[in-house]
Amino acid sequence: MSAAAWPPLRDELRGVEPYGAPQLDVPVQLNVNENPYGPSEACVADIAAAAAAAATTLNRYPDREFTALRTELAAYLSRDAGERGIAPAQVWAANGSNEVMLQLLQAFGGPGRTAVSFAPTYSMYPEYARDTSTRWVAGRRADDFALDLDAARDLVKTEQPSVILLPSPNNPTGTALPPEAVGVLCEAAGDEGIVVVDEAYGEFRRGGVPSALELLPSYRNLVVTRTMSKAFAGAGLRLGYLAAAPEICDAIRVVRLPYHLSAVTQAVALAALRHAPELLGKVDDLRRERDALVGWLRAEGYDVADSDANFCLFGRFADRHAVWQGLVDRGVLIRETGPEGWLRVSVGTPDEMAAFRAALSDVNGVRA
Repeated sequence: MSAAAWPPLRDELRGVEPYGAPQLDVPVQLNVNENPYGPSEACVADIAAAAAAAATTLNRYPDREFTALRTELAAYLSRDAGERGIAPAQVWAANGSNEVMLQLLQAFGGPGRTAVSFAPTYSMYPEYARDTSTRWVAGRRADDFALDLDAARDLVKTEQPSVILLPSPNNPTGTALPPEAVGVLCEAAGDEGIVVVDEAYGEFRRGGVPSALELLPSYRNLVVTRTMSKAFAGAGLRLGYLAAAPEICDAIRVVRLPYHLSAVTQAVALAALRHAPELLGKVDDLRRERDALVGWLRAEGYDVADSDANFCLFGRFADRHAVWQGLVDRGVLIRETGPEGWLRVSVGTPDEMAAFRAALSDVNGVRA
């Protein structure tokens, strides 16, 4: 092996840049879809007490099955799941929805198997496929970023994927899937594939937009994932979870690392769930701020994708990087992602959104 080949990395990983959004010290950070409202003092105190209690047991391994946490997550998800609700045996959790997705690909993907999504889609999906040696196929969405259901069904029939990844609301566009799309693709995948509906931004969906959780009783190959990073204001907690048939949860046990959720993580997540009404209390405010932002951007002449998330994709720019840099120069950080010519901005506080609007207007005034 030549010196130039050191270290002996897998060939398909050579020259690949690690995933990550820019982390810049600017006053207004609207690039990674965080909830801008932190927990109250009472919530912080409860979390601190829970972590302190867990610390007294750190000489022992945590509950490998995180039984109490699964029970509380099931109760929370049951609010969106219809009459039958969600049982603890249908719930799995891991270190962020990223690890949940990776475990799904480890269990159901792999060499000789295929994963499918529809671009533009979450940029980590092909990395999960790469890391598990799963073949990756990306179909295309329609011009308005909705799913072309006939084309999607044809692609599934042709490729026969083991895993179909469907973010709803979609990242980076914010587009939600209609329930019939989920049903059609579950039927197209059959028993040979699982359909993963990634609802990381599900709590932000507009009124009347149902959750795919309601469809779980009808399709045993359906998986619905959520996270505490967004609406729960728990990005630093790193807790993602899913609801699915118990058999799918059992399959994930085969690939999970031993004791993958620490005692501290379990305790802090349980404390956060005790404060769910408070932590979710700003969701309606963020929805209103999002809708106002969409209206303002369209009034300013931008194309804006319909959004059921806590962010907006807008464009179109001949040189989007120049606009992004102009905003950074004015103390506002958004995300240069999605289709060429588009930018994505997270929804922040009213003051943060005012700063974004002023900066964008200034950038365009300078460039006009």
